[in-house]
Amino acid sequence: MAKNYESKAALIEEIKELMNGCQSAVIVDYRGLTVEEDTALRKKFRESGVKYRVLKNTYIKRAVDEIGITGLDEYLNGPTAVAFGMTDPAAPAKIVKEFIADKKKMTVKCGIVDKQVIDAKGVDALAELPSREVLIAKMLGSMNAPITGLVSVLGGTIRKLLYALNAVADSKGEAA
Repeated sequence: MAKNYESKAALIEEIKELMNGCQSAVIVDYRGLTVEEDTALRKKFRESGVKYRVLKNTYIKRAVDEIGITGLDEYLNGPTAVAFGMTDPAAPAKIVKEFIADKKKMTVKCGIVDKQVIDAKGVDALAELPSREVLIAKMLGSMNAPITGLVSVLGGTIRKLLYALNAVADSKGEAA
């Protein structure tokens, strides 16, 4: 009996660590998946740095209660699996959305971002976000645009001055 309690306590601690260490989590109902589909889904998750676990609702509830996440109780019913996005907050949502569009077997219950519970629509919105690299590239591009514009304007002024000097030199050469 003591070993069983210890293993449950260890599992709850592991869930707490995953919840605290992840950037986002997507909670799904995995009913209807075949073993092959589940294996393919787990492979996609691993490739993207997402940890995927099938967990008991009571363990999830105890873990989130202990770390202060509220509003999850209404979603914790039926079979539950959680995809923890450890590096990219949008990765689990994107993979789940793509998988559901392809197989039409799994359903999104809710998600967690920054210890805030979001509904299935919020998870869809998260899936639509561009990747971190794309966002950084856009940010750098927008930061670079004013500087590029300034260089272009300053270069245009110098270019016009050169055209004027060349025109003056050409007109003096014709006059002589």
